[in-house]
Amino acid sequence: MAEKNIATDVPYILEVSLDRNSVVPLYQQILEPISQLIKNGTLQPNQLLEDEISMANRLNISRPTARRALQELVDSGLLVRRRGVGTRVTPSHIHRRLALTSLNDDLIKAGHATRTEVLKYEIHLATAEEVEFLHCEQDEELVTIQRLRWIDEQPLALLNNIVPSRVAPSLTELSQYGLYESFGRHNIFPISAIQTLGAKNASKVEAEILQMEPNAALFTMQRTVYDADGKVIEHGNHLYDAQQYKMTFPLVSPMK
Repeated sequence: MAEKNIATDVPYILEVSLDRNSVVPLYQQILEPISQLIKNGTLQPNQLLEDEISMANRLNISRPTARRALQELVDSGLLVRRRGVGTRVTPSHIHRRLALTSLNDDLIKAGHATRTEVLKYEIHLATAEEVEFLHCEQDEELVTIQRLRWIDEQPLALLNNIVPSRVAPSLTELSQYGLYESFGRHNIFPISAIQTLGAKNASKVEAEILQMEPNAALFTMQRTVYDADGKVIEHGNHLYDAQQYKMTFPLVSPMK
């Protein structure tokens, strides 16, 4: 687990002289210097900012004015708001190439501290719908897994997977390693996959788990993965915080 950066948990208080006679709106006089401090690196990723109530009282402005200043910075991607942790400078984006790789492995290679919280590990018999996308036998034993992936002490992704019990890693393994690393420890290797990318707004439950505001933007990924024998080894339905995560698609010009 990464050591917590105490400095980022001391709220930054903007010292600014507001010109109430200016044609520039008060909220802009607040957001612009904050924006510059973020862009020039004075305010570091994850730095906590003064909350809107404190800002409104200290600067003698209305709370809606303070809220608008902070919200416009959120909308522009410079700040992120999370329940229980306040308004912070947006973390460095996780920039990931489109490939059949493990999220946990990619994060570690990029130098991030990660941990996994297993929220659900349930054994059940395949439903008709699961038979269709897992290409398994009816009533085959499956394991439903839900994990919360943390990066640098912040929730990044809610990972939902269905795995045939014949290849499913143990609960202990999944608490320590990524899914694909756990597979590899049993000589099971993903060879190919069908993947669909999308977007949605977070539900109330999803927002609570990911410590986001309700209806915040999520990046979605559904993936069905096959081994060398063409058998499905997992079906994933993953949700990522869109403010922290993006994916790169390499494109090649078609040959004529």
